[in-house]
Amino acid sequence: STLSMRDTAYPLLITTIIKMNKVTLLVALCYCLISAESFQIQQSSSSIKNRREILQKIAAATLLFPANALAEPSPQAQSIPTNQAATSAGRRGCKTDTNPSRTVVTCTEETRKFNADGRLSSVSATANGVSTSAVKNPSRFSPPWSYLTETSDSKVAWNSLVKAVSAVDGGVEIVELTDEYLHAVVPTEFPAGLTSDDIEFILRPDDNIVLYRSVSRTSVFVYPLTQPVSDKNSNLKRLEKIRDKLGWGLMGQAQTGSERI
Repeated sequence: STLSMRDTAYPLLITTIIKMNKVTLLVALCYCLISAESFQIQQSSSSIKNRREILQKIAAATLLFPANALAEPSPQAQSIPTNQAATSAGRRGCKTDTNPSRTVVTCTEETRKFNADGRLSSVSATANGVSTSAVKNPSRFSPPWSYLTETSDSKVAWNSLVKAVSAVDGGVEIVELTDEYLHAVVPTEFPAGLTSDDIEFILRPDDNIVLYRSVSRTSVFVYPLTQPVSDKNSNLKRLEKIRDKLGWGLMGQAQTGSERI
């Protein structure tokens, strides 16, 4: 039957993958994902999901992150102006390392100290993360937090936040802390092997709220995709972990995150 032929074809696919070049492999993987969708009538949805997950893992292991792909940038790494590189559009202070299969962009000038107005930066469509300043990019926007569920004392709230941030991850490091601003860095969770995520908070005592931003410095692009490989919502989840610990309220609709691979 057609179903049994497809089942026996998967081992052959796995065997053939190692003989493919990266571009051919990408085409084959995309074809398989599309084919899986077209067989929904013949197979249960759970079976399709499992097979798609297997293919995605193969892609992550063999195409997205081949050996040494996420190592330190090569000597040929370039500092490409934002207006000349689509993969760094909307970002600042970026360096790009590229080869035929992928492009790695690392940007280090997006925290508040680089903003003349003292505000938190937005989040570009070419970066992974969320910010209360990303009002023009709904997929990267997350609403402010209210600390009134804990206290009306802004100093008490700020001290609670500092403690929660310090405990959110074993690798977190607070690099700047004032009475109303906190900047911490934490190793990027996904894609693994990259640099760091920047986490920033600003206290607004007059409004009883806290503004924030959490963004990965490095983005990975795989040809021919124009969106970065997803962080699996790790920036958003880390922020939610902090807010849940504090028990603070959300001043708007919760951000659900990305479903990108």
